[in-house]
Amino acid sequence: MTAFETVLPLTMMGILIFILFTGYPVAFCLAGVGLMFTVVGGMLDMFHPMQLFLIVSRIWGSIAENLVLVAIPMFIFMGIMLERSGVARHLLEILSVLLRRVPGGLALAVVLMGTIMAATTGIVGASVVMLSLLALPVMMDRDYDKKITAGVISASGTLGILIPPSIMLVIMGDMLAVPVGDLFAGAVIPGLVLSGLYLVYLVFMAMTKPERMPKLEQSDADDGRPLLGLILRGFLPPTLLVVMVLGSIIGGLATPTEAAGVGAFGATLLAVYNRTFSLSLLRDVVRGTALTNAMIFGIFCGATLFSYVFRELGGDDAIIHVIEVLDVHDWTLLILLMVIIFLLGFFFDWLEITLIILPVFRPIVMSLDLGSAVPTDHLLLWFAIAVAVNLQTSYLTPPFGPALFYLRQAGQGYLSLGDIYKGVIPFTLLQLTGLVLCLLFPALILWLPNYLGY
Repeated sequence: MTAFETVLPLTMMGILIFILFTGYPVAFCLAGVGLMFTVVGGMLDMFHPMQLFLIVSRIWGSIAENLVLVAIPMFIFMGIMLERSGVARHLLEILSVLLRRVPGGLALAVVLMGTIMAATTGIVGASVVMLSLLALPVMMDRDYDKKITAGVISASGTLGILIPPSIMLVIMGDMLAVPVGDLFAGAVIPGLVLSGLYLVYLVFMAMTKPERMPKLEQSDADDGRPLLGLILRGFLPPTLLVVMVLGSIIGGLATPTEAAGVGAFGATLLAVYNRTFSLSLLRDVVRGTALTNAMIFGIFCGATLFSYVFRELGGDDAIIHVIEVLDVHDWTLLILLMVIIFLLGFFFDWLEITLIILPVFRPIVMSLDLGSAVPTDHLLLWFAIAVAVNLQTSYLTPPFGPALFYLRQAGQGYLSLGDIYKGVIPFTLLQLTGLVLCLLFPALILWLPNYLGY
């Protein structure tokens, strides 16, 4: 292809990234740049205006009629309902009681709570705010170090983007044409590895610098109620919900859409069980679900227009041509892709990166030959989970890490922005450690899908 045919789609990508920095809604940026380059392509006889009519059918066929994407609003409903039903409060109570004699027990309880809630909500904003409101005042009252407090709450809240059922994995499955059940199975062990890394780090800090993470006394965590009652009320309900939703998908008993419906219904039952359900609560949850869902699908529509124009202008061929010119080893190229995604995470949200970058990277990944380490038929699955681990860092990396601002807003009066930025550094390094482990040991991702026969 000519140099001009290579430059034009790359210019389109560059202008999009520049416009995203202006702060305009992402859906409008995507659609606006796409429409702009239909005009440019038309002037250069590279795109016919009549092709725009195909975008409507693409949006309808790939988004509105996509049964996999129907799971998204129900997972959102489940997460918001659990956030406001009191489930998280009871869970933190029981974990605090169980770990009250362990050094750094409250911080460990926050990580375990974030892990369990990640398997039921999958909404990072809700998880971080929920953990902030529940754990932050208690940790400050117990003289926990502000930086450790900020880091553990932020990092634990982001686990929901990786541990299934994850909205990000549902979208990735659709973008890369990988079954969502495979992605859910592949993400379980990496998610638990990250959670384990957090726990090991906190235990190490509690043993070496106990003054930063004081041990809870019994009177601080236990108000005299029977432990069995706390377990039955605070621990079993979310655990059963995880088994119903995640187990049914990984076990092949239900599709993600069916499991999401069960999860939404189960979350509502938990609200009834906790005696917090009301019509006003249901109305607020439905409204929050609708707004979040509209934002996500609006970006879907804009991304569909952008990606269609990008491909018609030869974007896929341009990217492959650039890679061929670089002439680097396949593993080197893979690391380069991961570095690009990590750097983009400093400035953009995972949804923007997923919808814009993954379709561009897909043909590159399909051309890689990683030998026996990653079989060709599992390449996209392995790459998708590695990207998911990578994108989790986008929630913690300044200056635009969303989890940092969620914590800042919810923790006003407790934490400064400097405390938050310094506190997330070790946890970001732990997440990168988890990513390196997934790259060095592909079996961390592929073992469970292979064991289940996917």
